[in-house]
Amino acid sequence: MAKTKAPARTTTAKKRPPKKTQPASAAAPKKPRIFTISFASVYPLYVQKVERKGRSQQEVDEIIAWLTGYSGARLQRAIDSQVDFETFFARAPLMNPNVGLITGVVCGVRVEDVADPLMKKIRYLDKLIDELAKGKKLAAILRRQ
Repeated sequence: MAKTKAPARTTTAKKRPPKKTQPASAAAPKKPRIFTISFASVYPLYVQKVERKGRSQQEVDEIIAWLTGYSGARLQRAIDSQVDFETFFARAPLMNPNVGLITGVVCGVRVEDVADPLMKKIRYLDKLIDELAKGKKLAAILRRQ
């Protein structure tokens, strides 16, 4: 029995129209999602994280006050008003001048190498909360001499 070859199929590829692209100057860079998440939705997660490790909400509040200047009623108002991270840090009463002393890695990223100023502030807060959860003394976390 002789094998016969099937005729080769020819397909006609449909040509797609070229994609419409915007000029680089017209396309605004997309903000990272964390900028638009409400601080109030993340705050309880910070508290839960440290409480699982035997630390307290008061210590979280002290870290936030040290970093941003928000304390007591002001911090509660920021939480109650559901502001996003961008607004939270934009309205911060006073960023601590010693934030440059915060170094290290959080979420696989070196804090001191973050280029975006807002992202850097968010990473600073994450780093301080991580240090609290890892059992570091509050005086050391707040970079007190």
